Amino acid sequence: MNLKEIKVSKDGTHHSLHGKPIYGKRFQAVLKFHQPGLAPVTDESGAYHITTKGQPAYETRFIKTFGFYFDKAAVITSTGWGHINIKGELIYEVKYAWVGNYQENVCTVRDQKGNYFHIDDAGERFYQENMFYAGDFKDDISAIRMKNGFCTHIYKDGSFVHNKKFIDLDVYHKRFAKARDDKGWFHIDLNGNQLYNQRFLSIEPFYNGFAFVETLDGIRQVIDEKGEKVHVILETV
Repeated sequence: MNLKEIKVSKDGTHHSLHGKPIYGKRFQAVLKFHQPGLAPVTDESGAYHITTKGQPAYETRFIKTFGFYFDKAAVITSTGWGHINIKGELIYEVKYAWVGNYQENVCTVRDQKGNYFHIDDAGERFYQENMFYAGDFKDDISAIRMKNGFCTHIYKDGSFVHNKKFIDLDVYHKRFAKARDDKGWFHIDLNGNQLYNQRFLSIEPFYNGFAFVETLDGIRQVIDEKGEKVHVILETV
């Protein structure tokens, strides 16, 4: 059974394949199936994961469950947020106020004091510095907001990818990242250097060499990697 073809029903109570339910039970809520073939559900007994046959994958119940990523799923327990393995077993002591999903064997978390940082697949910190915010890792790099309020990129050990600081920042996508300074949004390379001098009200990541942007004057257009206008979408709103 192809997991990508299994859909959540319109009322959110079960899963279907080609428009037909794949099991008979109805739940209070369900989410999508993820590898290794488990989906988060909630019923009168609590929150847990089911197989494609609608059967519980384990006996433990939680307050809330989320999808599996790299064989680990985020859960909420009575003592906090944590992660479980496919057997429903907690993989480390639950102590966080929030956790994300594992990406590249790294996960962003928020502790009870509001600090963000990254943990490994055993729940241990990768570095000791606390952040205002820490995003997912992609291609071994994460965008974070430091305690001084500025943003930068880091590697998994917490070291800086570049020494540049920005007001806002996004993760790298195909070697380039969105960044904002006091003049507006623009794109930067892996060294943190701007690709062009222009600034925009909003921008999107590059898609096959081109990016959708909105100029400071409100014009929607497409630019190339040099910041040159190649196509106008909409002159005014």
